[in-house]
Parts: sequence; structure tokens; C-alpha cells
Amino acid sequence: MSDLAIRVEHLSKQYRIGAQIERYRTLRDSLTNIVSWPKRLLRGELALGSETIWALDDISFEVKKGDVLGVIGRNGAGKSTLLKILSRVTEPTRGYAEIHGRVGSLLEVGTGFHPELTGRENIALNGAILGMKRAEIERKFDEIVAFSGVEKFIDTPVKRYSSGMYLRLAFAVAAHLEPEILVVDEVLAVGDAEFQRKCLGKMSDVARQGRTVLFVSHNMSAILRLTEETIVLEKGRLALRAPSQQAVDYYLTSGFGQTGEHYWQPDEIPADAAPFHPIALRVLDTQNRVVDTVRSVEPTTVEIEYRLDAPITGLRVGIYLLSAHGELIFTSFDTDDQAQFERIGNRPAGHYLSRCTIPADLLNEGRYVVGVNASAYRVRRYFQDESALAFSVDAAGAPGMQWMEPRLGPIRPRLEWQIEHANEAGSSSLSAKNAWNFPGRGAQGGAEKPTEGKL
Repeated sequence: MSDLAIRVEHLSKQYRIGAQIERYRTLRDSLTNIVSWPKRLLRGELALGSETIWALDDISFEVKKGDVLGVIGRNGAGKSTLLKILSRVTEPTRGYAEIHGRVGSLLEVGTGFHPELTGRENIALNGAILGMKRAEIERKFDEIVAFSGVEKFIDTPVKRYSSGMYLRLAFAVAAHLEPEILVVDEVLAVGDAEFQRKCLGKMSDVARQGRTVLFVSHNMSAILRLTEETIVLEKGRLALRAPSQQAVDYYLTSGFGQTGEHYWQPDEIPADAAPFHPIALRVLDTQNRVVDTVRSVEPTTVEIEYRLDAPITGLRVGIYLLSAHGELIFTSFDTDDQAQFERIGNRPAGHYLSRCTIPADLLNEGRYVVGVNASAYRVRRYFQDESALAFSVDAAGAPGMQWMEPRLGPIRPRLEWQIEHANEAGSSSLSAKNAWNFPGRGAQGGAEKPTEGKL
């Protein structure tokens, strides 16, 4: 008996974009088109107004039963298309995929839910879709409801749920109805931090139970925690399959020019980002120059250039800073200050630059990745690029550089210390900024042997 859960062979998916929507056609229009078709074909007019893209292009890989495989890639790399094909939501243009086992999918909030049905009824509906018997669904029902935290609203139509409640129940159903293969797209970002921890914990349990998991995420820490192996997609093609740490390192550091500047190309900007249009992201030094390497002991400016084609209310534009291993260091938005948010709550159409300053003496030496997010809180995410730009930090002159050992951790703050020496006569406190005279030494630092004591 084969131990394969998923086999993908030369999988490709083509989409047509930019096709012109035609008005209602009369009989005369149809006859005219038929007569003029050969002439228009020779002139190439039939190709105008539409073009095609390959969302997936010749993808092949295998997943064994019980494996947890991560799937990562930039926006538009084909991650969601791959999962939709494996979940039988859409068909491939070329190639095929073999699925051995019952598949539970969580591709977006509320996938498979009927808005007019209650939460209780949707649990039964999803279980039936997965091929589960009624007794099996009833046995898991209480556990699903408890995990989701929507007990109070379980008999309310889900169309009245908030997006967070929708997500809680959808994930609880997908994870608890015991499919042999669980396919999870990047939907956990909708939930709060507590629920995300519960989800990751549940997925760890699912993996330990020997079920197969395909996990798409922009959270590199979650990828490293849950998966042992990861595939990296780049513009529809399989760029790398490797142990997760190696794959994350490749993903976060590859494809970045040594310029400290990134301009978004048209194919990197999804159509639903409008009216927000990202232009460029830059790292600037103290002289306002674009650089790839900054000094730890100097402030660093991160600049986001963008255009609004229409006014947006409640917009916030910000950055994620990650280490080269995918550890999230901090998140910051240009309207974190309450007064700033109230002043520009409605951002009119136009050209903008949002800048923030990373203070001196904060980052440790190493390579860092900057992600960008533009959203209206709990309303809409306009644009996100989780790894838009990478830059390096030089720690020359940073605290502790007199020791040649590497300093662990992504930050290296300059903290003020005090050293206190207690003796029989009492105690005294000296700032680390002042000269320190060991007991037994002269004021000029003579070579007398210091008295015994502990510092």
C-alpha cells in the first residue's frame, strides 16, 4: 500500500486576465462578428483586450502520509491556487494531482459555510461534505463549539457573525472533523493573538496524530515551529524544497538586490489593492542616502512611497521587521500615535511618503527583512508584502564589541548599568559611565593587588 498522501505531477494553471466585458449583443452584432472574424484574426485584433498568466507552471512534488509540509512564497507566487486545486475548488490547466484520503480545507474565512444557516447547522453541513457520519459529527460537536468560543451564538445564522467568529468556527470544524489531509491557507492572521496560539497548538496536535497537513503562511515562526520541510514558490514555479530552516532562509534573503531599495512591479500588486498603489520601499542612512547596510549605532529611516487613487478612511501604513530566521521583531504603523491618526483619519487621493526612524543602538548585527502592510483596522487589508526588502546592520561601535564573541538575539540595546560594591563600611553606588577604581588601587590605576571581593 502506498504511503503517499499527495502526488502532484507537472501541475499548471492558467488564468485569463484583462478580458473585456461585452455589452448585450444583438443578432446583427453576432452576424457581423462571424463575417469579420477571419479578417480580425489576421490583423491580431482578437488577442486585444485580454491576456493570460500562469498562476502555476509545471509544479511537481510528493507528500507522504503524516508529513507536515509548509508552503511559502511572495504575493502572487501561486500558493492559494495550488491549495485550491488540491482542495478540488478549481481544476488545473495541465498536469494532475492525486489525493489519497479525505481532505479538510480552510482556504478563507467561512469556506463552505452557508450564511443563512446557524453555526450548529453549518457544523453538520461541513461534516457531511467531508463524508462523516452523523454520529461522528455529534461526538465531536461539543469539542468544536468549545474550541471556537462561540457557544453563545451557535444557534445564530453565521451571516451575523463577525469575521473573527466566522474564522474561529471555520477552523474548529476543519481541524476537529478529522480529515486525513488538512489544507490550511493564510487565514490565521484574521484572529487575535490568543486564538492564533490555539490554532497553532491544535495544528501541532493534528501533526502528532499522524495526519497530513499542507500549511501556507506568511508567519515564518509558525512555519519553523510546525513543519520540518517547506517548499518555496516563485512566480508559479517550484523554486526550492528543503528543510524548513533552509527554505525560510532562502525565502527571506533571496531576490533582494544590494541597493536598499525595492520598487513594486505591476505583477506584484494584486488588483484588489486599489485604490492603494505601492510604489517603493527604501532604507536610508543619516545622510538620507539609500543604503543596503546601516550602522547599529546610528538611527535608520525606513521610507514607504505610495499613491492613493481615491480617498481612504482609517488607512494605516506600516512595517514588519523580521530577522533573517523569520523572527518578528516589531510592527509599527504611521498612525500609531493617536493625535496623528485623528489628524489624517481620512487620507485624500494623492502621492505619499510614510517614514519611520529605527533608533540607534537597537538592532544587533546581521541581516533583516522589512515587510509592508497597508490596511484599515478590522475593515480591509489593501496590500501586504511580508518580505519586500532586506538590509544588513553593522555592529561596529555597538555595546560589548570589546569581546569578540557573537551577541545572541536580534536586538542589541545600549542599556545604562550601575555597579554597586558592598563592603563592611556600607555600600556605594557608581554609574557605569564613571571611572571604576577597584579596592586596593590608587587613583591613577596603580598595580597594587586588589582586595578580595565579589562584584
